Amino acid sequence: MSRTGTTLEAVKTLGPIPKTMRAGVYREKGIVRVEEVPVPEVADGEVLIKVAACGICGTDIKKIYHAYVPPPQILGHEIAGTVVTTGRGVTKWKLGDRVMSFHHIPCEKCFYCERRLFSQCKQYKTTGLTAGFTPNGGGFAEYVKAMSWVADRGVIKLPDNVSFEEATFLEPINTILKAVQKARIAKGETVLVAGCGPIGLQLLMVTNLIGARIYSSDPMPERRAKSLMLGAVESFDPTNDKLVTEVKTRTEGRGADAVLVAVAHPAVVEEALAVARPGGRVLLFAANDPVTRIGFPASAVGIDEKEILGSYSAAVDIQEEAAALVLQKKLPVMEIVTHRFPLARIQEGLELAANPTSESLKVLITHR
Repeated sequence: MSRTGTTLEAVKTLGPIPKTMRAGVYREKGIVRVEEVPVPEVADGEVLIKVAACGICGTDIKKIYHAYVPPPQILGHEIAGTVVTTGRGVTKWKLGDRVMSFHHIPCEKCFYCERRLFSQCKQYKTTGLTAGFTPNGGGFAEYVKAMSWVADRGVIKLPDNVSFEEATFLEPINTILKAVQKARIAKGETVLVAGCGPIGLQLLMVTNLIGARIYSSDPMPERRAKSLMLGAVESFDPTNDKLVTEVKTRTEGRGADAVLVAVAHPAVVEEALAVARPGGRVLLFAANDPVTRIGFPASAVGIDEKEILGSYSAAVDIQEEAAALVLQKKLPVMEIVTHRFPLARIQEGLELAANPTSESLKVLITHR
């Protein structure tokens, strides 16, 4: 019998798999400790992935530093690595495959899936990627297990010319493409990207592919400069209270056709509504916690007919389209990677992501 309780013939393993591994375990508000934990056991239809790299996402920071989820948990969902064990019945994946894995995959059959609201699907909300404890991604560990529904429809094979670090962007770029599509960005439109952190710059990259005219805003001059490198025609400092005037001056007084908000601050939403033209759209990407409350003039929606849109997580039906943007190197994603930390220094990496400096953008945890 194997350590998973199935016969040796049923489980295929790429060499000896340890019984324990190192993992960054979220133990209390703001604290992640590197501990020795069990390697997940693989059941029928599941695969075990040895993690090579994992991006730190803003949602990881919110969960850890605002205690939005109860500890202990092993977080990290922007993962890439190598298949090292396959359970009985797995035919889609073989040992040694270089892959990335999503952590949420919907049923594609329920009321919400039929309406493309995949992130509201009950199965989607059941995380299917884990390194132990309550399933919540697991990329901050040396090994993660993809459960059967994720192993079947949520794992993507990587071409040899795509690095594991590049592949950590497949999941976030899917969420970005979904948001840009939901905002109905069209070629030739004027778009403001509010916030030039890692998410804002990815929104900018995807919007730039469409052919929109992009302006950006951020308090940090270094981030504004990076947005210009990545396709913005002009970038503004929002702290001087001139953002609305600057955008309207460049749009014959109308305002932007769409504003993509990549800042989790209520005041930015009201400003975004002021920047948007009558009938324009404001897409909230970063406003996804249960605590923040947002206020704005009712007339912006009720009279000026401006739309406030939300977009959360990835969409399964654009999985291939979104992946191609990274796998075919259509987006300069590595331009925003500034820091890499080994697992032993994960707390440092999280602290930097939570408190960015003028030099920092995307932070990766690497397992080497």
